[in-house]
Amino acid sequence: MKKLIALFLFASLPFAHAGENEIRQSLQSKFPEIGKIEHVVKTPYAGLYEVIIDDRLMYTDAQGEYVIEGNVIDTKTRRDLSEERRRVLFAIDFDKLPLELAVKKVKGNGKRKMAIFSDPNCSFCKRLEKELSGVNNVTLYFFMYPIFPGSDEIVRNVICAKNPLKAWDDWMLSEIVPAKATCTTQTDKVLALGRKLRVNGTPNLVFANGIQVPGFLPAAELEKNLNAPSVK
Repeated sequence: MKKLIALFLFASLPFAHAGENEIRQSLQSKFPEIGKIEHVVKTPYAGLYEVIIDDRLMYTDAQGEYVIEGNVIDTKTRRDLSEERRRVLFAIDFDKLPLELAVKKVKGNGKRKMAIFSDPNCSFCKRLEKELSGVNNVTLYFFMYPIFPGSDEIVRNVICAKNPLKAWDDWMLSEIVPAKATCTTQTDKVLALGRKLRVNGTPNLVFANGIQVPGFLPAAELEKNLNAPSVK
């Protein structure tokens, strides 16, 4: 049975009086190598303060005696409060994505935008493509992210095809194998981008409002996220 709450002791800190400034100073003295700690915010639950250390969301108590790493789950609603906060705190500036590395698909007026990290051998990526068939008025940017065995060859054949978008759609929607092709690709840059954005699996969605969602979403949820306001 999976644990609903996983809070692990990370480090013990010297006593600090309650308050964001005192907590920040205490953490800073304990972890001087990480640079200035900008984010220390009191949460509405359990008297915890959220802090960002080394690009990770963690928690500390009101006295600054402990640092806790893990996810906080609301037992009434089963909501993962930590994951919700990470999506906001680590929201992506969509306009700064290197969209030239992606295969672009415009549907309808194309006003809404979404980027997708997708692997050609990922079954949930193919399910997502079928859901996207019912979503209109959107511009999709497919970052081909080969992490499954044999996917790098398929990605190369798609990118090097005369019509990469058609070759991708044919494979993902109809399992028509793309013809062998050779050209210079920029897959290494896409993989580096994925690592930078903490893309650990596919599909991985990035909406125009900056929210990153790992995993498959049905059409109704895609619509909800595409219409959501910016989190910044």
